[in-house]
Amino acid sequence: MVAAESKPKKIVVLGGDGFCGWPTSLYLSEKGHDVIIVDNLSRRNIDNELGCSSLTPIESPETRVKAWEKVSGRTMRFVNLDVARDYQELVQLFVAEKPDAVVHFAEQRAAPYSQKGAKQKRYTVDNNVSGTNNLLVAVVESGLDIHVVHLGTMGVYGYGTSGGEIPEGYIDVILPGGRSSSILHPAYPGSVYHTTKCLDALLFQFYNKNDGIRVTDLHQGIVWGTNTPQTIKDERLINRFDYDGDYGTVLNRFIMQGALGVPLTVYGTGGQTRGFIHITDTARCIEIAVSNPPQAGEKVQIFNQIAETLRVGDLAKLVAEKTGVDINYLKNPRLESAENELEVANRKFRGLGLDPILLDSNLGLVDEVKTIAAKYADRCVREKILPASFWNRRREAECEANSLEGGK
Repeated sequence: MVAAESKPKKIVVLGGDGFCGWPTSLYLSEKGHDVIIVDNLSRRNIDNELGCSSLTPIESPETRVKAWEKVSGRTMRFVNLDVARDYQELVQLFVAEKPDAVVHFAEQRAAPYSQKGAKQKRYTVDNNVSGTNNLLVAVVESGLDIHVVHLGTMGVYGYGTSGGEIPEGYIDVILPGGRSSSILHPAYPGSVYHTTKCLDALLFQFYNKNDGIRVTDLHQGIVWGTNTPQTIKDERLINRFDYDGDYGTVLNRFIMQGALGVPLTVYGTGGQTRGFIHITDTARCIEIAVSNPPQAGEKVQIFNQIAETLRVGDLAKLVAEKTGVDINYLKNPRLESAENELEVANRKFRGLGLDPILLDSNLGLVDEVKTIAAKYADRCVREKILPASFWNRRREAECEANSLEGGK
């Protein structure tokens, strides 16, 4: 693929107050795009529910936007709107603003939280699936040619289920009778959250086929890091840092634990292989996707948004060596394979100019996160570090017994 010339666009970022949405909004703005952030602040409300807020103190959206205007000279607007519930307001926003693209982050993003209980399972489905459907219906009703860019997950594929390299979205198959076809890679979700992303993919396929909506679906790996070149410009722009068992992504959680001198919590054997990407590359990938939309009539465009694959246990050893802490192997609260291989294609983004940040050649970024974790250590609620969501009641009982035995 050849990168298209990046021209300034008007972009609505749904979920622009979140861990990925906020730094992406700043990056898009710095690249010259006209950005409107839409968010209902649900992630902040979940902080209250869990009794555990971001390790870094984050300002209100209004303060953030004003701070960005002061340091960058660029205007960025914030609209408080619930995509899953405020449908008419969403349509009105599109009609009034006529955006070129909508970036869709407005989904409950944590697999553990989605498994926490009946309330969280229902909320995750209601919010994520209704929000995606509302977005697509609103684009149709607006009558505008809006390019939808969605942040999905590598978890739609499952892990290692292809028996080889996981392609970018589609897989070539031979159907009964010897007919060849290209179909969506079979879905194999590992949580309610991942299931909603699989349902998103089917909604995109339908509205693309039925209404001609141009869609780019990005299957992203696990994000690490917290700040970007934009968020470090002012203390008021600092990004979220989640460290708890529900929302703390695994490498960030390890770095946080290492900074506090707390044993690293590895689930199971640590043999799980996952895809990873730095938060800076998340923002870069979104801008590349916005600047390279599919043509009218083209099927849903799918990119694998990862930089590399690594074993969880190897990550733990790396952080343990850098921080001098022990590793605590816990009974896995999830239902997943103890070990897996993972080979993933990411040629599309590389072909469009992405030279991703890799962990082994950018260990200074680990130190940066460690510094942030140490700086705000007094805000940490240590009992929230351990897993608090379980895939079923049997697994919860097993983990509780394991905890009583000292995690051996």
